[in-house]
Amino acid sequence: MALVVICGQPCSGKSTAAACLANALSDTEAKPSLRIIDEASFHLSRNQSYADMTAEKNLRGVLRSEVDRSLSKDSIIIVDSLNSIKGYRYELWCLARAAGTRYCVVYCDTEENMCRTWNEERKEKGEPAYDDRIFEDLFRRFERPDSKNRWDSPLFELWPARDAIDKSSQAILDAVSYLTKRVDSKTRDVKILQPTIATQTARTSEANSLYEMDKATQEVINAIVEAQSNALGGPLNGVSLGPDLPSIDISRSVGLPELRRLRRTFIKLAGQTSLSGRPPPSDASSAKRMFVDYLNRELGNN
Repeated sequence: MALVVICGQPCSGKSTAAACLANALSDTEAKPSLRIIDEASFHLSRNQSYADMTAEKNLRGVLRSEVDRSLSKDSIIIVDSLNSIKGYRYELWCLARAAGTRYCVVYCDTEENMCRTWNEERKEKGEPAYDDRIFEDLFRRFERPDSKNRWDSPLFELWPARDAIDKSSQAILDAVSYLTKRVDSKTRDVKILQPTIATQTARTSEANSLYEMDKATQEVINAIVEAQSNALGGPLNGVSLGPDLPSIDISRSVGLPELRRLRRTFIKLAGQTSLSGRPPPSDASSAKRMFVDYLNRELGNN
């Protein structure tokens, strides 16, 4: 249904805002399925997550992957993190667009001295807090959201130091209205992001490739099993799959468990290759040819 990006300086009231928004959404008649994704979801401490640029980059990757897996048209995902880099917010916006859901940003606008005070109070209480060095670095690098940007719009602003945050705060109410309002052909104030042709084509091509590979490799396995069955335990002089495909060089009996293991390994390797290079084949003949080559190498070594 929607992706909500909570944005703000360290110790600016983001988690409070996320909790209030979730409570307010739960009180609506629609009662949507809700999930808050944050560092605590993965048992990551604030100081470990932002200790250096590598750790911070890894954290963003973990959160982004979890958002991508969780997005659907039946739930509202709230990302409770700094989300301080505009390029990262753009990446989250792209995920929402690819999923065809609503999107908004809730910004906690809190003055630096108040953020610092709240961070010190958390230290005194023994609650999760930022080390001074990390706090200063994060505050310095924060990129304020701008409603003129697609990935920062619509923008709902909260001022936690000035106004106490609760589920009746105006920005929370506005966000709830935006996220739960019914949409029809006449609706103009709610925007549901639409996947681009490129996004749809990429996802469709990937799905087609995986389907064709799964189907083609199973057909090869079936051909081997059938040939061995017809041989009644006798020796095989290869297995032919057709005039335009290479033969499977197999002379010994290969059990179905071993064939299934080889098939699973091949599909896994093909998927890993597609992440760093060309995508897996999208037609059955190419998939069969690749699988036969793989089987000949593996079975020829045994």
